[in-house]
Amino acid sequence: MFDFTQLTTLFFSPAGAAFIISLLVTPLIIKLAPVLKIIDDPKIRRHPAILHTKPTPRGGGIPLFLAIAATSLIFLPQDGRLLAILLGGLVVVVVGFLDDKRDSSPYMRLVAQFLAAGIVVASGIGISFISNPFGGIIDLSGFQINFSLLGAEHSLWIFSALFGLAWIVALMNAVSWSSGVDGQLSGFAAISALVIAIFSLQYSADITQWPVTILAAITFGAFAGFLPWHAYPQKIMPGFGGATLAGYMLAVLSILTTAKVGILLVVLAIPVVDAGYSIVRRLMSGKSPVWGDKKHLHHRLIAAGWSKQKVAVFYWISTMVLGVLALNLNATHKFYTIVGITLFVGALIICLNSWLQSSKPQDRASG
Repeated sequence: MFDFTQLTTLFFSPAGAAFIISLLVTPLIIKLAPVLKIIDDPKIRRHPAILHTKPTPRGGGIPLFLAIAATSLIFLPQDGRLLAILLGGLVVVVVGFLDDKRDSSPYMRLVAQFLAAGIVVASGIGISFISNPFGGIIDLSGFQINFSLLGAEHSLWIFSALFGLAWIVALMNAVSWSSGVDGQLSGFAAISALVIAIFSLQYSADITQWPVTILAAITFGAFAGFLPWHAYPQKIMPGFGGATLAGYMLAVLSILTTAKVGILLVVLAIPVVDAGYSIVRRLMSGKSPVWGDKKHLHHRLIAAGWSKQKVAVFYWISTMVLGVLALNLNATHKFYTIVGITLFVGALIICLNSWLQSSKPQDRASG
């Protein structure tokens, strides 16, 4: 077990520092938003997923990244892995800033996501195995290649790298697609990082896990510090950079925490399942899955009469409850939990769509 001093070192100090930096830097970005030209005016920007009704600064990725990067450089050893994580995060935030100024092509954003994930995977961060929900493990380290980069020898497990690459990019999109309501994303991202930190603390006897715990605490602190400015009524939005950075950091943390992908899948089951249904829905209607629309779960809940505050709290409480479950479930139970949530969210979306369709005024000309 760990004592209070160790808990302070591994969690309270890094989380508190990231919280303060994020809390203090965010209002500076809000004030600079007109100069940086990252004000989102819904009367000018006709994006189908927009829910806000007045000009609001974007660019939330800037204070979030600065909080994570500065605190990481203070509390963590500056090795190749950390630098790769920060470099990948920088790519996401820079592309996000450019997107905040002027909407970029979703395909260009996807390329940037693969680039960021590729930097992490190339540094040696990958998923070497995953737990089989029906017993045993699935080994992904079967095929390995060796190469030289910047004068150093590196080894890369092909299947491990590909799975890690796909996982990071998929989670970046799933999380960013659930960021339409004031406080929604920053709240559930902070809770998810907290769950990872708590899980990692269980392995504090292993000193190699300490950096993972600290990085999870830093991620929690950064998004918790951003939340007061993002909560209803929001003073700033995460933008593509902030929303994607949340998924990026959570995906990387889940890999570093002894490849506990299943835990994060349970914690973020609602955004992940919603994203899955959105992809299927768009493909079935003949549309590209990367183009946004106003049919995500939070959009449906708003259309059904829920307030933005209620939707955000729903996501926070759901994430918290699922986080507690994830910390106490084995691989098999996690699998069945994800299946259950998939069916629940699917039924909820279908019911909401049916109810909203039936509540529309009928066209008198068609009867």
